[in-house]
Amino acid sequence: EVQLAESGGDLVQPGGSLRLTCVGSGFRFGDYSMSWVRQAPGKGLEWVSTIISGGKQTYYADSVKGRFTISRTDSENTVYLQLNRVKPEEEGMYYCRNYMMGTWGQGTQVTVSK
Repeated sequence: EVQLAESGGDLVQPGGSLRLTCVGSGFRFGDYSMSWVRQAPGKGLEWVSTIISGGKQTYYADSVKGRFTISRTDSENTVYLQLNRVKPEEEGMYYCRNYMMGTWGQGTQVTVSK
C-alpha cells in the first residue's frame, strides 16, 4: 500500500522556523518527484514546492522562494520542507504529495502565532 506520512507541524512564532518531514512507503520513493502543498483555513490548496527524482532540481512558489527549502533523503524515503521566516498567513495544513501516483499524506498542522 502506498502511503505518505507527514510530521513536524507545530506552533511557531511569526518569523520562526520549522522543519516538516514526510516519509513514503509502498513505492520506489527515489523514482518520483515529491511535492509539498498547503491549505490555509477556509482557502484552497496551494502548491508550495517540488523536488524532482534525484534531488538536483527544486521548484518553489514565488511566495516562499528564499525562505523555504525542500530536500530529500531517498535512502530513508523521506522528503523535508524547511520553513524559515514563517508568516502568519502561512498557517494551515501542509501535505506531502506524489502527483504522479496521486497520493497524499494526512497532513501536518502549522500554526503561526505569538
